[in-house]
Amino acid sequence: MHIVACNDIDPGQRQDECPPRPADPRGSFLHGLLTFGSLFGAGGLRVTNSATGTAFLPGCRNGPEDWRDWSEVVDGSGQASFGHDPDAFAEHLRDTARLTVEAEQSGSPVIELSVTELRHLLDSAERDLTNFLGLVPDWVSQHLRTREKPRTFGPGLLTARRRFVLRR
Repeated sequence: MHIVACNDIDPGQRQDECPPRPADPRGSFLHGLLTFGSLFGAGGLRVTNSATGTAFLPGCRNGPEDWRDWSEVVDGSGQASFGHDPDAFAEHLRDTARLTVEAEQSGSPVIELSVTELRHLLDSAERDLTNFLGLVPDWVSQHLRTREKPRTFGPGLLTARRRFVLRR
């Protein structure tokens, strides 16, 4: 629901991208998700160490659309920054991925896991996002009764499905 709320913007601000907002409450709430050409999702991937409760949260200006940063950690340069406030930072050290919760803070909590385990988590997130985006068209056709078809059935959703694929 968070991605829906992030894209619940008055069409007046993005008239070039979408038709007017429907009058019914459900259609109005889902309007941005179903019609915007590019979607925005505040926040990115959260990693939590269930044994310690330590949570690695993306900072400001980092969202699901920045998934390529994770590829840098597991397959690329070996490090990536995930926004600010918090200054989340991830790095690849030999066979370990170290996720630093607040890189600007001395003694910040970290989560360490194998690069293989991180890759599996990323693959799982990819499957979940892809499956979610694949279910949306059927859900919309069942639950949103409109006289006309959505413009290209949510170009943002269709492109998001391709953009969220984590593999190269």
